[in-house]
Parts: sequence; structure tokens; C-alpha cells
Amino acid sequence: MKTEFESIPLVKNEAKKRFEIEIDSHFASIVYKETSLQIALIHTEAEPELAGTGAAAAVVEKTLQYIENSEKKLLPFCPYVFAFIKKHPEWKRIVDERFEGYDQL
Repeated sequence: MKTEFESIPLVKNEAKKRFEIEIDSHFASIVYKETSLQIALIHTEAEPELAGTGAAAAVVEKTLQYIENSEKKLLPFCPYVFAFIKKHPEWKRIVDERFEGYDQL
């Protein structure tokens, strides 16, 4: 994660069912679904003003840290999150082993 994003807090916006970070009034976010044991990440999005800044990667990494700290398992349905974990295989440790694409990570 780029250092300029490290101090930006991750917000779990339960009303919108998304994890989000705000940069200069613009949002990068991940839509999620949650159970008592798992958090499924569905879709990552960054507003056009944040394109190419690393904001999407930052919200993914902060969300993965949140999931790990919550001691839940991850279901990476979002293709961006899935690709992020392939690029950073140390995060496979939080993926639920029963996830259909687990062996491709």
C-alpha cells in the first residue's frame, strides 16, 4: 500500500454494505456480504478521480486486515480482490479453504 493511504481509516459502512476509504471527498470501496463466520467481497470500485492512484489496492489491503483481525474467513468473489491475493499470496491465509477458487490462488 502506498504510504499516503496508510493513515486513512477504513470505514465499514453497514448502511451501504461496503468497506470504504475516502480520499479528497472521493471513495474507493468494496461491497460485502457477511455471516458470523465469513465475509464475502463482491465488488471493488474507485471513483474515476482516484483512477491510477492505488486507492483500490489500499481499500482491498485495509479490508483484508479488517477480516483477519475479525477472525473471519474471506470469500474473494470480486475479481479484483482475487487478483490482489494472487499477487500477494500471503493473504491466502484468510481465504476459506472451501472457496471454489481456492486452488487457483
